[in-house]
Amino acid sequence: MSETSASTLDGFDRAILAILQQDNTTPQRVIGEKVNLSAPAVQRRIRRMEKDGVITANVAIVEPAALGHPITLFVEIELVSETARDIDAAKRAFLATPEVQQCYYVTGEVDFMLVVLVPSMTAYEALTRRLFFADANIRKFRTFVAMDRVKAGLSVPVG
Repeated sequence: MSETSASTLDGFDRAILAILQQDNTTPQRVIGEKVNLSAPAVQRRIRRMEKDGVITANVAIVEPAALGHPITLFVEIELVSETARDIDAAKRAFLATPEVQQCYYVTGEVDFMLVVLVPSMTAYEALTRRLFFADANIRKFRTFVAMDRVKAGLSVPVG
């Protein structure tokens, strides 16, 4: 989505997004009542925002521990070579790894920041051997273990 697209969102769009970010199963009729639009108008706006890339997915947020992944790790990755080809290869490797929940290509002293979910530290050690140690272009990585999930979500401020 471009900056221009963001500026075309009006108050109705932002109100709809606020509701959907809290519960994307809210019926369009209920959304319409809350934002003072008809259900068909809400539906058109949602479809337009999906088409424009404002709404990128409709997902369920799942508790990791409920699926056997109680450990959250934050991992800094520093590459040896930062050519476009090497960066793209790292992106592909991280995208293809199910344990990597989030991946950010960043500025600063490291090249990537990962959020990793694993069932155990033994599983994380196996992941490091497969994903980091086996890749000659990874100079080093540093791991931080989350002790408590204070806040986690995907909501974006709409105001």
